[in-house]
Amino acid sequence: MRKRIAVIGGGIAGLAAAVRLRDVSPPDTEIIVYEQSGALGGKLRTGELAGLPVERGAESFLNAAGDGGDSPAVAFARRLGLGDALVHPAPQPAALVIGGRLTRVPAGTLVGVPGDLSTLDGVAVPEPDADRDTGRPLLAPGEDIAVGELVRSRYGAQVVDRLVDPMLGGVYAGRADQLSLRATMPQLARTAETEHTLRGAVRAAQALSKRTPGRPVFAAVDGGMSRLIGAAAGAARARISLGLPVRGIRRTGHRWQLTLGPAPEPQTDDVDAVILAVPAKPAARLLADVAPEAAETLGDLEYASVALAAMALPPGTPLPELSGFLVPPGEGTLVKAATFFTRKWPHLAGPDGPVIVRASLGRAGEEDRLQLSDQALLAIAHRELGELVGGSLPAAGASWIQRWGGALPQYAPGHPDRVAAVRAALPAGLALAGAAVDGVGIPVCVAGGERAADDVNSYLEAV
Repeated sequence: MRKRIAVIGGGIAGLAAAVRLRDVSPPDTEIIVYEQSGALGGKLRTGELAGLPVERGAESFLNAAGDGGDSPAVAFARRLGLGDALVHPAPQPAALVIGGRLTRVPAGTLVGVPGDLSTLDGVAVPEPDADRDTGRPLLAPGEDIAVGELVRSRYGAQVVDRLVDPMLGGVYAGRADQLSLRATMPQLARTAETEHTLRGAVRAAQALSKRTPGRPVFAAVDGGMSRLIGAAAGAARARISLGLPVRGIRRTGHRWQLTLGPAPEPQTDDVDAVILAVPAKPAARLLADVAPEAAETLGDLEYASVALAAMALPPGTPLPELSGFLVPPGEGTLVKAATFFTRKWPHLAGPDGPVIVRASLGRAGEEDRLQLSDQALLAIAHRELGELVGGSLPAAGASWIQRWGGALPQYAPGHPDRVAAVRAALPAGLALAGAAVDGVGIPVCVAGGERAADDVNSYLEAV
């Protein structure tokens, strides 16, 4: 009998699930992607600025996996026929803002955690002799603590505040003292179960990575991430339902019934399996009746809000010879990171073209600082960027603000165990994917979507 599968959520995780379902399911399987907004892509969205494609969300993804092969995102792009469209950033260094001045990011850290303290000159002063070998591993098997708790106890406050915090903030918009080590740095968590010093654990974690020398760390799609989304939608050959929210799920025998649309005029749809690829709180609402314990746990996940400010500066505007910079929270600026976009991505730069700068604004717990008009946020970003690069910037010829309210999940210690408990509590035929459960970043979301598709396909083959 022909099967029908619902994928709820049209972001990258949901689309990766739909493509995988198309690849592994019988040819007549009907796949329906429900996206309550008017467009696919979620937080992957390419905008335009001064005639150039500039990302309004994630700008790149990891190029390689831990085993040295292609990352799931690169493999996905190749599956979609976009292998020849992959581009890589210029080999430019990045900087940290220390005391209002730009200082190169030390080499050889693991998300800001150094394995060689001698590289920190000018950035942070570690606590002397704090990282002593006490004769036992740093963590017990399966133990999870905040990144900041581990690093502070071994290296001291400055290393956390000036290096680890801005590095984690650039990815998660969160603080090291609230983020789970196992969720954000799983390799370091594993090596900390056997190593007696943090330096040893960092070096052991770095040794596990089989990076190919000279291979770029990051990749993007020429033309923008929206091109990746469009290719995925085409490859899935799914029925795409936009602007029609899924408001409820209930079990009906061996199938599932979805309640769709506005409450006064509900519609229903019956399917054989469901993949939920939406943020934690909408997922919790949909699971409330069919998996109440999972819903309660999932609904507790907190999120951070951020905004992106993009500015097209006049051709030839001088900027430091960097790809961009990160700002520790202690500097007090609203700007937490900046990318010199046309320098970082040389395929977009031209001798007479605009100089594009993109700044990330706001961190977890700073939502009130974003409650300003777009023009006010742009003015603050323009002023702070000028101060941080050492002088005032010329007026932007074009600009925009992109707000992402509640966009980035904040993984508190114990998050991986909570996710495992949530998944164990799900009824058969229902799977979860997305940043809420799998992690931040395009590769992990792609891999999570594909894993959910495999789980659902295995379930349907068995029934």
